[in-house]
Amino acid sequence: MKKGLGYAIIAYIAWGLLPVYWKLFGSLMAGEILSHRVIWSFVFMAILIFAGKGKWQQFRSLITNRTTLLLVGASSLLISTNWLIFIWAVNNGHVIETSLGYYITPLFNIMLAVLFLREKPTGRQWLAVALAGIGVLIATIDYGRFPWVSLTLAGTFGLYSLVKKRVTYDAATGLAGETAFVFPIALAYIIYLFAAHQDAAWTLPPLTLIMLFLAGAATALPLLWFAKAASQLPLSMLGFIQYIGPSITLLLSVFVFKEKFSPMLLISFAFIWSALIVYAFASIRVARTAAVTD
Repeated sequence: MKKGLGYAIIAYIAWGLLPVYWKLFGSLMAGEILSHRVIWSFVFMAILIFAGKGKWQQFRSLITNRTTLLLVGASSLLISTNWLIFIWAVNNGHVIETSLGYYITPLFNIMLAVLFLREKPTGRQWLAVALAGIGVLIATIDYGRFPWVSLTLAGTFGLYSLVKKRVTYDAATGLAGETAFVFPIALAYIIYLFAAHQDAAWTLPPLTLIMLFLAGAATALPLLWFAKAASQLPLSMLGFIQYIGPSITLLLSVFVFKEKFSPMLLISFAFIWSALIVYAFASIRVARTAAVTD
C-alpha cells in the first residue's frame, strides 16, 4: 500500500505541472496536439513493450482477448477525451476550471466505488466527502456558469479509473493497448491535416518540436505510475490523493497564468483541503485497524 501511495503522489505531481508543458504548443489546435500526444505515446510504449522481458506476449494476449480488448478500448476512449478537453482548456484560458474538474473527480470516484466496487466508506470518510462537496459547490457557484469542462474532465477520468480497476494486465501492457487502440485515428488525423495544409507542428521552433515529440514520455510515465497505484490502492483513497494535482494546477493558474482567483474560491478550496485532511486520517485509521485484524 505504501508503494502504491508513492506512485500515486508522483503521478499527480506530474499531472499538476502538465499545463506548463501544453502551453508550449499554444499555437496548435487541440486536436493536433492530442494526435501527436497519442502517436508519440504509442511509440514510447512500443519501445518499452519490445524491450521488456515477456511484455510482447502479454500484449498479444491482451489484444486477442475480446473482453479485455473491450475494456482497454473503453479506457482508451475515455482518457483520450479527457486529454482533448484538458489541452483545449489549458490553451484557451480555463486552467482554473480544469483544476476544479479534478477536485470534483474524487467525488465521482467514491460514488463509482460504492456503486460498482462495493467499497464501504466509514463515517469520517463520508464527512470528508461532504466537506469536499460543499467546497466544489461554492467554487461552481463562484465560477458563474455551468462548468462543462470541469464535469467532463471529472466524469471521463472517474470512469477511466473504474475501468482500470477491472483490467488485470500490468501497467505497461494496459497503456500500450490503450495507445494502440487510438493510434490509427490519431495518425489518420495528422495525415489529413498534412494533406489539407493545416498542420502547424512542423512550423514550431526546433526545441519546441522536440518537446512535442517527448509528449509520449510526458504522457506515458504519469499514466504508468497511476496504473500501478490504481492496482494497489482502493479507488476512493486514490481519488482523494488526486487533490495534489489540481492544487498544483490551481497555483499555476493564479501565479503563472494570472487567471482570476476570488475570495469565494479560497473558501471553497479551504473546504476541499479540510476534506483531504479528514479523509487522510480516516484512511490511516482504517489501515491500522485492518493490520491489527490480520
